[in-house]
Amino acid sequence: MPPQGQPPAWVLDESDAVTEDKDVATPAPEAEKRKLQIVWRNVTLFVFLHIGALYGGYLFFTKAMWTTRIFTVLLYIMSGLGITAGAHRLWAHKSYKARLPLRLLLTLFNTIAFQDSVLDWARDHRMHHKYSETDADPHNATRGFFFSHVGWLLVRKHPQIKAKGHTIDMSDLLADPVLRFQKKYYLTLMPLCCFILPSYIPTLWGESLWNAYFVCAIFRYCYVLNVTWLVNSAAHKWGDRPYDKNINPVETKPVSLVVFGEGFHNYHHTFPWDYKTAELGGYSLNLSKLFIDTMSKIGWAYDLKSVSPDIVEKRVKRTGDGSHHVWGWDDAPSEQKVAATIVNPDKTE
Repeated sequence: MPPQGQPPAWVLDESDAVTEDKDVATPAPEAEKRKLQIVWRNVTLFVFLHIGALYGGYLFFTKAMWTTRIFTVLLYIMSGLGITAGAHRLWAHKSYKARLPLRLLLTLFNTIAFQDSVLDWARDHRMHHKYSETDADPHNATRGFFFSHVGWLLVRKHPQIKAKGHTIDMSDLLADPVLRFQKKYYLTLMPLCCFILPSYIPTLWGESLWNAYFVCAIFRYCYVLNVTWLVNSAAHKWGDRPYDKNINPVETKPVSLVVFGEGFHNYHHTFPWDYKTAELGGYSLNLSKLFIDTMSKIGWAYDLKSVSPDIVEKRVKRTGDGSHHVWGWDDAPSEQKVAATIVNPDKTE
């Protein structure tokens, strides 16, 4: 079992596994409240991107060579890990440490994903945790599924995001020369890694440039975007809250399947410093954990932070919704018994 670790320095006020470092953004005065300001350039770009992705998906299943399909899946895995194991677990939450070879590899994977530089991604994600479900949360899920999924990228940011941005300490990541290099040359590295090379490499085994571009670049890129966005939308809406019933994030296994273990979101927002982002120890729904554990075995990852079962159980009993397996029927919360009885009328106390 990985050594028990403390939450990262930027997470404030963590005790007995409290929910998360969440400040409350000051509500905007009535005069400041405004309608969403749509950024039509972004709307246009995303519409054409998704049309191209649908066409690329058609080519993936009907026209592309089998080697191109395998290459596309590999790109999906690499870019996905660049977000989950890299920008999220390593850099945004500092839930483990990585030696230079792994930091270089994950930075490359992250650049293939094209979801902004690590510095920008981590800043927004730290905002999301510190001001979760407030106006200072970039993808505030209380504003609806569409907004938290993609709408937040189609409108101008809420003024609270800029007002609270200075409270996010990024000095730890700015001290990393690898991340500074990526940020400095991002506008050169990103097109090369995300679009140009993925379109060119398949031509080496005879694939057409047309197919390679729409399948390996556009379809793959748009697919990774949408499964990542599911963590912001679906994983804040549909599912159980076994660890903290007082927050929006939920446990959703389908999202974990496609986003390499990121769908156990009620656990993650309750224990954000755990490198597993889940209580589960298996790998079937947590490819990112498998990757990090593998890197740990070869010495590239170390100081993996986790939460003891005792702390998890105490937190489940204190704030969970009763859906966790530690609850027996006799000591489950009364509201959980009522819900179970409605589903199964034969169930009695």
